[in-house]
Amino acid sequence: MPTGLLGRSLLILMTPMLLLQIVTVLIFFERHWDTIAKQLSRGLAGDVAYVVDYIGQYPDDSHFDAMVDNARRRMQLDIVFEPDAILEKQITQPPYGLVSEELFTALKERIDRPFYFDLEVDDRMLEIRIQLKDGVLSVVAPRKRLYTSTTYIFFMWIAGSALILYGVAVLFMRNQVRPIRKLAMASDQFGRGVNVDDFKPEGASEVRMAAASFMSMRDRIQRHLSQRTALLAGVSHDLRTPLTRMKLELAMQGSSPGVDALKQDVLDMERMVDAYLAFARGEEGEQAVETDIGKLLTELVGEALREGQQIDLHIEDNQMMEIRRQSVRRCVANIIGNAGRYASNLSIRAGRRGNDFEVLFDDDGPGIPVEKREEVFKPFYRLEESRNQATGGVGLGMTIARDSARGHGGDVLLEDAPGGGLRVRLVLPIGHR
Repeated sequence: MPTGLLGRSLLILMTPMLLLQIVTVLIFFERHWDTIAKQLSRGLAGDVAYVVDYIGQYPDDSHFDAMVDNARRRMQLDIVFEPDAILEKQITQPPYGLVSEELFTALKERIDRPFYFDLEVDDRMLEIRIQLKDGVLSVVAPRKRLYTSTTYIFFMWIAGSALILYGVAVLFMRNQVRPIRKLAMASDQFGRGVNVDDFKPEGASEVRMAAASFMSMRDRIQRHLSQRTALLAGVSHDLRTPLTRMKLELAMQGSSPGVDALKQDVLDMERMVDAYLAFARGEEGEQAVETDIGKLLTELVGEALREGQQIDLHIEDNQMMEIRRQSVRRCVANIIGNAGRYASNLSIRAGRRGNDFEVLFDDDGPGIPVEKREEVFKPFYRLEESRNQATGGVGLGMTIARDSARGHGGDVLLEDAPGGGLRVRLVLPIGHR
């Protein structure tokens, strides 16, 4: 069965039409074709029977020549008499085929003599041979005496009208489906952060209602994100102000074990505030732009190498993609950062896989148990339970990474690395699915 709306709609339209045509053709064959074949066969058999009777009543040559001439002019029959000849073969059972059966029945009813007929002497003629007392009578007639062109005309009309109707149906259904496809593309683009301000409702009233609902939802989401961003900006300002005063007060206290511990606590609080704001902010305010994904990965790996990480990068296929650059950058940076925290070496392989661009991060760390792989994507979940920010982070790195990937229509998956350790698979769709 078709999976698309266009295919299913055409199937709904064309199936009744096809069934109607099949029923019409069956009725035509049962009634019209059967009747026409029977009447034509009886007409030809009647003419042949008249010739046989005429020869029996007037066997002299003068009457025979006159009868041959009249039969050629008026009945379109060419008659040849073969004296003392014997019919080599005859038909005693109805042959296969509607026309053959009707002609056999008609000749059997009107001629009480052995006979044989060949309907395919050539493309235009047929022959009937009849055994008489003193020879064989051969009657050659046009095939159109048994076959009517209305059959072929009927089929041509059926096929031609069907093609025209199917073409019109395809044209109209494509026009009806096009607005639905545009709505699907606009929804996909909005989910990936692409600007869809030029989208306009069109099509049937139900499709327009769905498009208007999508636009209202888009406006509400954008309004909600804008309000959340404004709120977070205010919270950020309010939190950073007392933290700055605390840092100044602690700087003036000099150096002592207690003061140094408080300074570290203030730094941890600043990192936590930054992580919370990054998680809550998401991709608000960032538009998708055409980005060289290979160049982006190279830049991030270069930064990690300068910080002392051991990374092997191999890009199989470079790709220009329409993405939210900072969002993907934050996603990849979090994955690389987690690998640097728990592993000594990291291998990165990037390339196109079908309609997706995949980045594989294979490290040699301790890995993550299968039962906990989904848990690490929960906000503030940390495998390292000491709550030490220097060793385990805040617990938002993988959450932000998956949130960013899914915001682009992709995903982040955790698997076993071939050489041990953990494999992180980042999947980003290249275009509209």
